[in-house]
Amino acid sequence: MRVLRVGVALAAVGALTMGLAACGGDKTYSSVAEKVKDSKKVVVGTKWDQPGLGLKKGSEPEGFDVDVAKYIVKQLAGGGDVDIQWKESASSNREPFLANGTVDIIFASYSITDERKKKVTFGGPYIVAHQDTMVRADDASITKATDLKGKRICQAAGSNSYKRITDPPPDGKLDLDAQLVGAANYSECVAKLGGSNLDAVTTDDLILAGFATQAAASGGNFKVLGDPFTDEKYGIGLKKGDTKTCEAVNAAITKMYQDGTAKQLLDKWFGKTQGLKLPTEAPTFEPCA
Repeated sequence: MRVLRVGVALAAVGALTMGLAACGGDKTYSSVAEKVKDSKKVVVGTKWDQPGLGLKKGSEPEGFDVDVAKYIVKQLAGGGDVDIQWKESASSNREPFLANGTVDIIFASYSITDERKKKVTFGGPYIVAHQDTMVRADDASITKATDLKGKRICQAAGSNSYKRITDPPPDGKLDLDAQLVGAANYSECVAKLGGSNLDAVTTDDLILAGFATQAAASGGNFKVLGDPFTDEKYGIGLKKGDTKTCEAVNAAITKMYQDGTAKQLLDKWFGKTQGLKLPTEAPTFEPCA
C-alpha cells in the first residue's frame, strides 16, 4: 500500500516568529521559558489515553511523559512550583494546538521527524523509543514485523507509525502491502485488536508496553514481539521558532539524566516490562530550530 503525500504550504519564518508569543493573562511573552519563569503558569499538552506515558486518571493525567513534563517545567521556572493546566493533545491536533496557542508546550510521545520539524520546534529528544508490534497472545502467525504483509494493522489518526510498515525509505521502513484499519487513537486500536477487528498494533515500544500491562491487569492477553525496527526520538513540542525555550528544555533534560531523575522515572513506569532496555544517558539532542 502506498500513501499519497499532499504538500502543505507553510507560512514565512518571519510570520511564525512574530506569532510566537505565549500569552499569560494580559501580558505577552516572547517565549514559553519566559512565561513560565515570570508567571509560574503554563499549559501543557499530553496524551490522555496512553497507559504508562499519559493516561487521564482523576483530575489530571499520569505517566512517564507527565512526570517528565513536571520536572522540565519546574526547571524552566528556576526550581519553583508552577501552576500546570493539562490539555489533552492527541496525535491529530498537536501541531494545530501549538500553532494557535491552545497549549504552550507538548510532552506526548511526540516523535521528531523531518516533516514535523517544518511546523514545530523540538526540544530533546528526552528518550529514544523503538517501533515494535503487538498482537494477540494466541496469534502464532505474526512473530516479526515482516509478517505483517497482507495483515490488518491499525492507522491511528495523526500518527505516522503505520507508514513505517507500508512506505519505502526514507519516511517508511518495511514497504509492505498491509491493510489499514482506521482508529481515532491507540486506545481504539487496542480495543479493535482485542475484538479481532485487526491483526496487529504497531507503534513505539513504550506505548505498547503500557497497553500490554494495562490489558493484563483487566484480563486481556497481548504480546509484544520484541522485534524493534526504528528509532523514535520523543521530542518536546514548541511553537515554531521558540529556540530560547528549546535550549532551556535541553539543559533541563541533561540535568534530569545527571541527577538520577530520568532513571527513577523510567524504572517507575517501565522497569517491570520484560525485555525493554532502558537508557542511562541523555540522547543526542536535535538542533534547536
